[in-house]
Amino acid sequence: MVIALALGAAMTYGVADFLGGAAARHASALKALVWAVPAGMVLILASALAVGGAPAVPALAWGTGAGLAGGAGLITFYRALARGPMSVVAPVSALAASLLPIAVGVARGERLEPGVLAGVLLCLVAIVLVSMEKDGEAGGPAGHGPLMAGISGVLFGIFFVLLRQAGDGAGLWPLVGARLGNLAAVAAALLALALLRPGAAGPRLRGRLPIGLALLSGALDATANILYFLAANAGMLSLAAVLTSLYPAITVLLARVAYSERLRAVQRLGLVVAAAGVTLVTVG
Repeated sequence: MVIALALGAAMTYGVADFLGGAAARHASALKALVWAVPAGMVLILASALAVGGAPAVPALAWGTGAGLAGGAGLITFYRALARGPMSVVAPVSALAASLLPIAVGVARGERLEPGVLAGVLLCLVAIVLVSMEKDGEAGGPAGHGPLMAGISGVLFGIFFVLLRQAGDGAGLWPLVGARLGNLAAVAAALLALALLRPGAAGPRLRGRLPIGLALLSGALDATANILYFLAANAGMLSLAAVLTSLYPAITVLLARVAYSERLRAVQRLGLVVAAAGVTLVTVG
């Protein structure tokens, strides 16, 4: 169950990131998130009400903390996507996002079966291979795209860990807290820019297509949150986080089709290694 849920989360995150990056290219990361985050909030709130459970304060608190980290990660990630190629930004972020949950899981005593462990290691290798780039492809001066992608990945890793800490005793309400944290992070960033650098938040997101992309991205991101939350509470944190972090494979493939971003031979090898890793985890 954990494998199916985590892979479902990876696929959904991958599509959501592609759509969010596409929307951010029409305006700015923050202005795209102004549409995406509330859309996700509506879906998660409806899901929490449908599933039931009591919105316990500790679970909401853990969820909100996760959401603050995740919201900051989304802002950084969308800015990285707007500056650099998706085929570079998404894998770098995913690699950073997977390492912290693995460390926390191992520290808590999680031990994977040999076959599963081999698959997890292959998945990590795949993320590295897919993220390899040529000089000058980083996006922006001094490679700011990958740097921001790495920062976003660390924040996503914190999100993964804190959301697992919330547990599943309160239904999906920790995710409601997480989405509130996302909203708070976006609102704080907008306020800070308005006070310190007026106009720096960028132009409004305009047009049916860009707004539609942002709304769909938010809904899919919320769906992926739900799938990851269920996966992390159904099995080991390290396994759920690594499989979920395979989402760049989807983002890279979609970017290849939509933007003709060329996949280097090493990136194609990374996709093959990812498939092998998932296979080992599934049968291991």
